[in-house]
Amino acid sequence: MTVPASGTLAGRQLVTDLQSFGLQVDGQVGGIARKGGAGPSDHRTVTIAGQTVMVPVYTAGARRSPFQAGPPGADGSHVLVRDGRPVGTIRFPAPPRFYGLTTADGVPYWKIALLHGRDTLATTVHQTCIRYADRRTSCQFCAIGQSLEAGRTIAYKTPQQLAEVAKAAVDLDQVRDMVLTTGTPNIVDRGAAVLAESARAIKAAVDLPLQVQCEPPRDHDWFQRLRDAGADTLGMHLEAATQRVRERIMPGKATVSVDRYMDAFASAVPVFGRGQVNTYILAGLGDTAEEILALAGRLIALGVYPFVVPFVPISGTPLEDHAPPSAEFMASLFTPLGKMLRTAGMTSSDIRAGCGRCGACSSLSAYEAAA
Repeated sequence: MTVPASGTLAGRQLVTDLQSFGLQVDGQVGGIARKGGAGPSDHRTVTIAGQTVMVPVYTAGARRSPFQAGPPGADGSHVLVRDGRPVGTIRFPAPPRFYGLTTADGVPYWKIALLHGRDTLATTVHQTCIRYADRRTSCQFCAIGQSLEAGRTIAYKTPQQLAEVAKAAVDLDQVRDMVLTTGTPNIVDRGAAVLAESARAIKAAVDLPLQVQCEPPRDHDWFQRLRDAGADTLGMHLEAATQRVRERIMPGKATVSVDRYMDAFASAVPVFGRGQVNTYILAGLGDTAEEILALAGRLIALGVYPFVVPFVPISGTPLEDHAPPSAEFMASLFTPLGKMLRTAGMTSSDIRAGCGRCGACSSLSAYEAAA
């Protein structure tokens, strides 16, 4: 039994459906899982339709999903069932080998950085944020503190720890790129300083493409400093497309307005290059498809890649009961957006490092290829 290839209409739709509904899995299923943290959270890594993607499994919605993973076969694959009917096969990739190691100062590698998708290493350098503790200012979808409270990570990863883990991930598991994100530690550089320090140490240890992610720093000279430190691409994430939704869902972060983000994008693209700056947009928070596509058009014109992903409600957050977007809504975004990106000659395959290149949280790349 096979699943349609990701490049086909049936394959694209199946991946979009699975990421929208989530997947019911048996508690004994192995593979790579992620609970809590900065994101993607409450997911498992699944290989389906020729893609390795992140699929919600620990959310309330996933427990009601029409998709289920049957028992594993002799070859390690599972039958994917939808409403009781087999629709193909999936695999849960095994944990990478570097997860079994410990740093020189005694911290398990998996508490320093995690594998996302097929071959992207990711870490939250500062697992704290000035906005998180106060729900009047925090992003209502954020679970950055959950994994720290549960002991699944540490509050601050030193440059030396990050370099050690990155080198091992490349040597043992052929990791292709790395994402360095951070909670916002202050309202001045907004994390750029710690990201620059981390990037410099990693690049001194291993030749690995890096993406750094933070809110726009006040001083746009930080973009060149980050590039000089070794960052290959930059992520500055709007999360929502309109100021209206941003003020409701992320009141603290919304003080850095959409207009200020657009100014920062305009400064960053000449430093990193067209298509090498991206922004996360969570579809399903309240923006209409028209609003998201209008913003995407503005971003593409600036040379910024709009990485649109379905919102996944995370357990333990104020939005845990918020309904995720429907598969139909996501397809209504991805079909025109894929064409827009293809027409602009700015697709995920050209991104050197980061979430857009990994693509595991979204089926957008499959729509680019079909445009």
